[in-house]
Amino acid sequence: MWAVVGLGNPGLRYAETRHNVGFMLVRRAAKDWEIRLRKPKFSAKTGEGRRAGERVVLALPETYMNESGQAVKALIVGMEIPTEHLVVVFDDVDLALGEIRVRRDGGPGTHRGMTSIVGLIGPSFPRIRVGIGPVPEGTEITDFVLEAFRPSEKKLLAGSLDRAMDALELVLDGQIDQAMNRYN
Repeated sequence: MWAVVGLGNPGLRYAETRHNVGFMLVRRAAKDWEIRLRKPKFSAKTGEGRRAGERVVLALPETYMNESGQAVKALIVGMEIPTEHLVVVFDDVDLALGEIRVRRDGGPGTHRGMTSIVGLIGPSFPRIRVGIGPVPEGTEITDFVLEAFRPSEKKLLAGSLDRAMDALELVLDGQIDQAMNRYN
């Protein structure tokens, strides 16, 4: 069994913001794999189904970004999912919009949601970073990540999500090295 967690902030106010790219990808996976995301379970909106014959749970934490670790830990403990079968998808201001990166493990970087997760479960889990940067000069990072994508950016965003979805499929197929070679 695999768990795929998209990071974001709950609520309509944040639905289309840069910080919710992880939510966007998990919703796309739910649609592609015909998995219904339902009521909260383990402090996250979850859905279970099958992908390529294997069980997968998709999750959107109901906690705010900075407390994402609480939902992720509750999910993997409650469903007995090893961290190497957890994939976290999140936004990254240090990557340009249109770029993605796949990692087998590592530190949280500057992302507070990842800081929360790594602090509670450690750094040993795959992740997909989706670029939303760069932050315009003179703009606070918090303001930037909580704003919606401009119409002129939506084509780049769509391409990023396409590549992130392809990378996710590779990771779940046990081909993380191929995903890293192709997208990093």
